[in-house]
Amino acid sequence: MPYLRFYTAGESHGQKLVGILEGLPADIPIAVEAINHQLRRRQQGYGRGRRMKIESDRVNVLSGMRFGKTLGSPISVEIENKDWKNWREKMAVQDSGEKIKRVTIPRPGHVDFAGAVKYGQEDIRNVLERASARETAMRVALGSFARQFLEQLGILIASHVIQLQDIAAPITFVSGYPDILQSFPPEQINALADASPVRCLDEAAARGMMERIDTAKTERDTVGGIFEVIAFNVPVGLGSHVHWDRRLDTRIAAAMMSIQAIKGVEIGSGFGGATRRGSEVHDEIFYDAEAEQYFRKSNHAGGIEGGISNGMPIVVRAAMKPISTLMQPLNSVDMPTKQAAKAHIERSDVCALPAAGIVGEAMLALVIADAVLEKFGGDSLKEVMERYLAWGKK
Repeated sequence: MPYLRFYTAGESHGQKLVGILEGLPADIPIAVEAINHQLRRRQQGYGRGRRMKIESDRVNVLSGMRFGKTLGSPISVEIENKDWKNWREKMAVQDSGEKIKRVTIPRPGHVDFAGAVKYGQEDIRNVLERASARETAMRVALGSFARQFLEQLGILIASHVIQLQDIAAPITFVSGYPDILQSFPPEQINALADASPVRCLDEAAARGMMERIDTAKTERDTVGGIFEVIAFNVPVGLGSHVHWDRRLDTRIAAAMMSIQAIKGVEIGSGFGGATRRGSEVHDEIFYDAEAEQYFRKSNHAGGIEGGISNGMPIVVRAAMKPISTLMQPLNSVDMPTKQAAKAHIERSDVCALPAAGIVGEAMLALVIADAVLEKFGGDSLKEVMERYLAWGKK
């Protein structure tokens, strides 16, 4: 059972998104504006659609905080869907009696078909509204609580885009983690990435990515890619090897795969390591007698060995498929008539890869915060800090 649990509720065009976060200790300083900053980061990015011009997400904290600090009780928050005013009839809670056009033609690649069959729905909107990536706004909000908790322990989380289609940034993707550590201080990575329209740290690659997005938009298509999320200053000992579901890499992979449109996850050298010999992949261990600490010269393991954090930065990469809604729709079938038809068109982005990295940060923050509470426990921030600092002296 996780120490930190969260739930989200709400539909893409419903009245609001709602979230509950349970398990954070008391007395953690939380800046609501820092949560709103993360929400703004999620809404940026080259290739986003018209929805981002309508919504200006801000969180409203309903419970679990007083005078800027957590209480140790469940935190509940809401985010208003400003587009709701345009969907009142289509998304009414009670049947208004008005005739609403049903969505009956599923989009290939989306949940439309499988969800309609599973839940026995004649109107696919009953499925697609909840499946929408709009839900990730709440994940980012809840993840910001976890993030601010981790920052009290000195744990920082950053992300950047490393590939869009076949255009790859030379930093980190080929040569591994050490390059990015030498090129960009951890506390500056997000600021530098956010300054790029595609959140790519390499300017030449970023230009190519934007050109590729422009081409896809002109051709009424969509594109995907790969983002990388890194957690710095993670202590040794989070997670466990003793059961499959306690392994830290299991939990991280599941969290990343839960993000809409993510179809692949790797930690450290991941799939690339499968093409090399063991002598090229495993990170040798050294000891600095003067500093009285162990260290590594490489991080192919991505900070996790045997399901347990090893003290190196945790490096996670996730592959995002192209968005399923195409303005030039693919072939499909009208489910009531079984006749061939072009897929349903729903307002969408051309590319949401830059935003997906922000969601990835939130999910990694939630998983690591849960693992920290599992390892160190404590009902207040003071208790957690005492145990955390004592562990660090070992």
